[in-house]
Amino acid sequence: MSILIVGELINTSRKAIKPAVENKDAEAIKKVAKDQDEAGAHYIDVNCGTQVFNEEETMKWLVDTVQEATKKPLCIDSPNPKAIEVGLENHKNGQPMINSITDEKERYETILPLVLKYKAKVIALCMDDTGMPETADDRIKVVDSLVPKLLDAGVPADDIYLDPLVKPVSTGDTAGLEVLDTVKYIKEKYPEVHCTCGMSNISYGLPNRKVLNWVFMIQTMTVGMDSYIFNPLDKNLMGLLYASQATLGMDQFCMQYLTAHRNGLYEE
Repeated sequence: MSILIVGELINTSRKAIKPAVENKDAEAIKKVAKDQDEAGAHYIDVNCGTQVFNEEETMKWLVDTVQEATKKPLCIDSPNPKAIEVGLENHKNGQPMINSITDEKERYETILPLVLKYKAKVIALCMDDTGMPETADDRIKVVDSLVPKLLDAGVPADDIYLDPLVKPVSTGDTAGLEVLDTVKYIKEKYPEVHCTCGMSNISYGLPNRKVLNWVFMIQTMTVGMDSYIFNPLDKNLMGLLYASQATLGMDQFCMQYLTAHRNGLYEE
């Protein structure tokens, strides 16, 4: 088993991507997609959620453009279920992923049919109608509601990626621990279900963000996190990921680590 990486860079909330999408600069978008593919991403996230007045049209263009540059499957990422469906309708390569479903009644009821119709993997946020969770117990309550419902609806355990919602450690000393405790619980109770997260949230508002991100990735891997939504172009991050997989028994004969070494990932 290896860690599943979702490349996060094609998102119109990013300064480099917003003008490229607005100007329909296909070559710029293709380059970002190709770079993430070659860096080791298994899925390419596509998010144009800031384009609120023409998101569905933009999503179609974005999905079509990215698929001209890579054969990797896409993670269709939007708060708008209609935009998600447009992305899924135009998805061609492999099994799509949806970002995201929650245990909020309206969100669950609108996204579940898309998960089933398109046989998609799905990122399931540990959030319900009471709002953002604070503690591990808050998250676990959602896990114990959401996972059985998804399984009963016919979603395979292997297609579920629970996101414990990482909060900045700058806003609370235990923000990292709450996530670690949640992941431990998930892997003990639902071992066939996966865990993922937007890891860089942990460092928001603090200096030396990359160092905090690197450390938190290793910490979460040791308790069972097996997917990340991050920037695969960060060579140090990818190097630590492959090294951690090797030492945690997730890389048979250290093949991925050795491949990364031969490809020059660890060269200064």
